[in-house]
Amino acid sequence: MKKSTNRLLAVLLVMGAFQVGCGTGAGPQKRSSDESIQIAVIPKGTTHEFWKAIHAGAVKAAGEMGVEIIWKGPQKEDDRSQQITVVEDFVSRGVDGIVLAPLDDRALMVPVRDATREGIPVVIIDSDLQGKGYISFVATDNYMGGVMAARAMAVELPDGGRIFLVRYQEGSASTTKREAGFLDTITAEFPKISLIVQDLFAGATTETAFQLGENLLNRFPDVEGIFCPNESTTFGMLRALQEAGRAGQVAFIGFDSSPKLVAGLSNGEIHGLVLQNPVKIGYLGVKQMVLHLRGQPVESRVDTGVYLATPENMNEPLIQSLLSPELADILDK
Repeated sequence: MKKSTNRLLAVLLVMGAFQVGCGTGAGPQKRSSDESIQIAVIPKGTTHEFWKAIHAGAVKAAGEMGVEIIWKGPQKEDDRSQQITVVEDFVSRGVDGIVLAPLDDRALMVPVRDATREGIPVVIIDSDLQGKGYISFVATDNYMGGVMAARAMAVELPDGGRIFLVRYQEGSASTTKREAGFLDTITAEFPKISLIVQDLFAGATTETAFQLGENLLNRFPDVEGIFCPNESTTFGMLRALQEAGRAGQVAFIGFDSSPKLVAGLSNGEIHGLVLQNPVKIGYLGVKQMVLHLRGQPVESRVDTGVYLATPENMNEPLIQSLLSPELADILDK
């Protein structure tokens, strides 16, 4: 009887040791500062200048904090299925963390939840995600960006006028908030400004924005102002205005920056650009993740700032650094 009891205790001890060694659900362990960390950074797309600046910020943070990042995203900002596949692939590879700019605030909820269940924490950058399955959100105050755009429009049209609000894409939380901030402010503060277009989406590319711009300018030749909520819609509409011979004649407020948009601001074809700090977004997105993985506290919401560039202030040092950030020195290292 005593031998049987001893044998049973030995079996139980072995089983207990096995369960401790192979346990699941414990989540990420605290990492030392010199332990290898691999973080996936997944943008909405990879072609626009905005995402190149996000990439540069992520690379800068990785270098300073001694971690590895893997940069991968869909080519087009309307390819939800491809972005979901990218997230799923990184979960399967077992990266230590994911920094994600979701191109749809609902479609990416399940992949993010699955990553969290596998013990892979997620930081959301740029554009919010429904639900609470992530550790931190790093972004511009996009609603305030829309408010600033509306007030800039009112400066250009002090006596009122007929304007377009050109929307970007359904499901994009960041641009939806910009559009809401613009619409709410125009409606509440500037009754002399009337919105003759406010419910049309330009789509994810410059070309689709250009086509919509051409159609709208043909339909409404008396338009006096236009707001576009991101880089691709702004550039597509700028091209349409140029083709119609109306660039500079219509009050035009855009969002984000690229060399061609900076040229438009400089020559008076664009009257204002609401600017984010994408380098800072990428940098702080990675930094928040590394702090979390190393067991340090992180902020649940990080506001990276929003600014307005005009032809009058575009050469000021801060605005110039946001209009034309030095990316090559970072990305070429």
